[in-house]
Amino acid sequence: MTAQLFEKIFVAALFASLILKLWLGLRHIGHIRQMREKVPEDFRERISLEDHMKAADYTIANTRAGLFSDSIEALLVLGFTLGGGLNFLDAFWRQWISGGILQGVMLVGSAVLIMEAFESPVAVYKTFVIEARYGFNRMTPMLFVQDGLKKIVLTVLLGAPLLALVLWLMAEMGRNWWSYVWLVWITFNLFIISVYPTWIAPFFNKFRPLDESSMKSRIERLLSKCGFESNGLFVMDGSKRSSHGNAYFTGFGKTKRIVFFDTLLNRLGEEEVEAVLAHELGHFRHHHIVRRIALSFLVSLVFLWALGHAREASWFFKGLNAESQTDATALLLFFMVIPSFTFLLKPLSSFYSRKNEFQADDYAAKQSNAESLVSALTKLYQESAKTLTPDPLYSIFYDTHPPASIRIAHLRKAMHN
Repeated sequence: MTAQLFEKIFVAALFASLILKLWLGLRHIGHIRQMREKVPEDFRERISLEDHMKAADYTIANTRAGLFSDSIEALLVLGFTLGGGLNFLDAFWRQWISGGILQGVMLVGSAVLIMEAFESPVAVYKTFVIEARYGFNRMTPMLFVQDGLKKIVLTVLLGAPLLALVLWLMAEMGRNWWSYVWLVWITFNLFIISVYPTWIAPFFNKFRPLDESSMKSRIERLLSKCGFESNGLFVMDGSKRSSHGNAYFTGFGKTKRIVFFDTLLNRLGEEEVEAVLAHELGHFRHHHIVRRIALSFLVSLVFLWALGHAREASWFFKGLNAESQTDATALLLFFMVIPSFTFLLKPLSSFYSRKNEFQADDYAAKQSNAESLVSALTKLYQESAKTLTPDPLYSIFYDTHPPASIRIAHLRKAMHN
């Protein structure tokens, strides 16, 4: 392949993916507007027209912000590649550091920091305008800044050594360096998963054991019934940042624990909380979490193999206007451009995720009260202002969970089987 041909392919993929994202987003907005004035039949007894319209407006606002973010991201990628931004950064750091791993770490770090800086206004707008407008935000400007600084600290402490090791392996391990990097990547991710509950999560939130109560007894009976052993039941101060509610598993082996947002416990009844937890246990029982991790490792292996070939191809660098063909440049270029080539695969990922959600719902319907799960899901959709009427095509690309009407219809079918 020639550099000129690859440049044309890259530009075509970049703009094709952007245009598709914009078209899907605008289609999503138009569909929600058409359905805004009428609550879907399955929800009319539980959700008011006012709440339905609020969810429509909230979703439209977030979709618009997402479209702006997609456009900024595409322009940044274009600016770093054909616009010569990466060449400028590389030349800047070479004035201070004469090549080597440190220069590569600084190049990658500064590029990531610049991209974050350009995209942060969207995060600020979504938090302090959209979330605040619809009554969800509880984040203060000071807390927002503190969270940002904490993320930077964690990135430097964990990411910089990892990046340095990757660059060393690329330089020293020959043509099959990518296989060694893959093993390091697997080890690093398993380490993060294991230490996240006790070391990383408390860096941002406070966790307390779930109080002794009839709810805790109900949850413990469910765990025993499902054969699930955890390192404890915890409540997280999610209300510190948002009024949205959630529950999740974290860690694995002896470190795995169950975490409830305090907002979730305040919103749902005991049977509803039990049903939500039964759904999460369904993911555990069907090995969804392990399979997702394994799949992510497989995908990372394919990407690293492809990067190994791209690193050896002059057309890859020249086609993206890179003057320096270093390992750090190869890393940056590859992971900047690969999303443009893989966006069309998103429906496959969404389909797989939705299949898992249906399986977890079926499990919950057997282990708890299915009607309580329907009630809990309806409340969560209502309280989080999640639209009940997404555009079907947009949903295929972006939604990891089935639309509310399809999901609840599936649950009701399970109730009568």
